[in-house]
Amino acid sequence: MKSSRIIGPNEPLQFVEIDTPIPIGTQVLVKVKSVGVCHSDLHLWEGGYDLGDGKFMKVTDRGVKYPVTPGHEIVGTVEEFGDNVKGYAKGDQVLVYPWVGCGQCPACKVENENLCDAPKSLGVFQDGGYSDYSLIPHFKYLAKLDGVDPESATSLACSGLTAYTAIKKSNQNFPEFLVIIGAGGLGLMGVQIAKYVTKSKIICVDIDEQKLNIAKEMGADFIINSKDPDTAEKIISICNGKGADSVVDFVNAPLTAKMGLTVLRKRGNLVLVGLFGGSLELSLVTIPLKSITIQGAYTGNYSDMVELLNLARKGIINPMISKRYSLGDANSALNDLKARKIIGRAVINP
Repeated sequence: MKSSRIIGPNEPLQFVEIDTPIPIGTQVLVKVKSVGVCHSDLHLWEGGYDLGDGKFMKVTDRGVKYPVTPGHEIVGTVEEFGDNVKGYAKGDQVLVYPWVGCGQCPACKVENENLCDAPKSLGVFQDGGYSDYSLIPHFKYLAKLDGVDPESATSLACSGLTAYTAIKKSNQNFPEFLVIIGAGGLGLMGVQIAKYVTKSKIICVDIDEQKLNIAKEMGADFIINSKDPDTAEKIISICNGKGADSVVDFVNAPLTAKMGLTVLRKRGNLVLVGLFGGSLELSLVTIPLKSITIQGAYTGNYSDMVELLNLARKGIINPMISKRYSLGDANSALNDLKARKIIGRAVINP
């Protein structure tokens, strides 16, 4: 089978021919129809994450081993399967849950494998979907599409799942005003989900006017270009002068996180999602005085993905696919993502 593999940090992906795996036991071989191009792939390719103050977290320190085939947003058809697989037949169209856990840690025992202490995620710690075929370790990580568009379904395994989890967390204090920072693929999905899940007035913030207009079309009640130096004041004004009940930061850079804290009202809830990186100085006394909650959101569990798939099936959410690449053009896909040339989501179709 053909695969595009990351050989090392910042090195061009290599388009290679490797042996097609043969599934045994509970394993399923999926013929990849479409795989999402995600910012997590970009971090894997770049070798890690910016922690700020000149510090860098290497993915190899987290257990990643090169070479590796990236791609964790996988949709395809069942090609072959081991003797212990139940409920699936050859040709079934499936979405793959990629956040494979160890099965033993406290998170895994309550079926939150996305928060596993020793993760084995597809496309990160083991080969993923930038390939003709992907070997799935257990059929329990599959979900049937049943009518959902395959390309659109790719984002539901990661970006959509992350947005869904983040919006659910933001809804814990029943916000009247919800600020969404970032109108990229994650943020636009977040707007759609928030429109359905919450009863909030949604304020979307970004530096790109085109993306903001799309956010408005998808349900944002207010859009603000954060190039405006009065962005924080405008947000607080919209929120009746008291600030936002919840903020979801899909960028999570020092400037955006600072703005999120600035516009948050008393009893406010800040959900940090993006992996832009950097560091932030906090005024610690304001956190207890305002009773602020600050929390992270990292993908979601398998049940969340199934819920999200049902929303897509009902037409409540509609992931926007804006660019398509061949498997041999994986380098172009990652370069375009890095250069912010992709609005919405991009996919690779082997």
